[in-house]
Amino acid sequence: MPSRVPSLRMLRSFFTDGSLDSLGTSEDARSKRHSTSDLSDVPFSAVRKEGWLHCKQILTKKGKAEDREDMLAWIKVIRENSKAEGEDPGFASQALINKKLNDYRKVSPAGAKPDSSPKGSRGLGIRAEFLKQTGTSAPRSPRQDAAITKDESSSQKAPWGINLMKKNKKSAPRAFGVRLEDCQPAPDNKNVPLIVEACCKVVEDRGLEYMGIYRVPGNNAVVSSLQEQLNKGATEINLQDERWQDLNVISSLLKSFFRKLPEPLFTDDKYNDFIEANRIEDASERMRTLRKLIRDLPGHYYETLKFLVGHLKTIADHSEKNKMEPRNLALVFGPTLVRTSEDNMTDMVTHMPDRYKIVETLIQHSDWFFSDKEDKGEKVSPVPLP
Repeated sequence: MPSRVPSLRMLRSFFTDGSLDSLGTSEDARSKRHSTSDLSDVPFSAVRKEGWLHCKQILTKKGKAEDREDMLAWIKVIRENSKAEGEDPGFASQALINKKLNDYRKVSPAGAKPDSSPKGSRGLGIRAEFLKQTGTSAPRSPRQDAAITKDESSSQKAPWGINLMKKNKKSAPRAFGVRLEDCQPAPDNKNVPLIVEACCKVVEDRGLEYMGIYRVPGNNAVVSSLQEQLNKGATEINLQDERWQDLNVISSLLKSFFRKLPEPLFTDDKYNDFIEANRIEDASERMRTLRKLIRDLPGHYYETLKFLVGHLKTIADHSEKNKMEPRNLALVFGPTLVRTSEDNMTDMVTHMPDRYKIVETLIQHSDWFFSDKEDKGEKVSPVPLP
């Protein structure tokens, strides 16, 4: 601790008074003993020996510190003496600190070469290190403060706005590659997908007598184009669109829909039951078992299967013109409808006859399989013989 600690008033005067003539004359004689060349050699021991105020006067008379280390040394002594007086080190406000640093720069030799070392300029280094030691931050203009405040408020509001949009914006249902219950529903039957109803309507309106309907494939590029449009979440379908005029494209679009279902129409958990039921030798028992399995399907799957089989029955009723009997339709739709989500080659080979037979049976006896008499409490029709 220096032997002559300056008073708070003196220390405050040193920072607030910018002139070099503000020193007390009582210490003039002692300061004259030191030449300019001696100032750079004043160690901390001299501060403790002759007193802080005396050394301060020497530094002030000279008007500048020799180098960065010299300036930091004096700043350190000033800070330590401030603490010794019980003063808060932060009493020297940022503006006053900047004032003294500016004074230091002004009295530096005019012809001094700028420091080109990687460490940057000395003035900035002193300032940065002093600010680091005192725990203060660099001053900002009111304009900078306003800009920072605006940026902070924007950064706080942005996530809230984004989250709000994500929460309120609900994407429209896709048409392909999603479960039946997640598809855009038809306006007349909420359990039947819109795409299924639209395709069946187009075929029934213009293709009942079209030879080879569902057997002749459509243009792949046009089919893909319609799939992309429908997957964007179209709530309505423009049947006057030129792409909806090609019957082969529409029939291929319908087959593609059922082929891309992640959960097949006959569902994974009931697939083996349907295969086993189809292999029952007794015809009546086989029909009853198949009917029970069909009626145990989930709502969307039962209603969609009922709608599709009714449509295929209508097509088969015009087989004299279109040449698509129940068996021919079963050859087209059997592998697409009766399958598992992870269909393997073994199942495809060993179960292919069963798949054909199940779909053909449903088309031939659609009225009996999907009759509502049982639901209404009415007597069910006798089991038809295949």
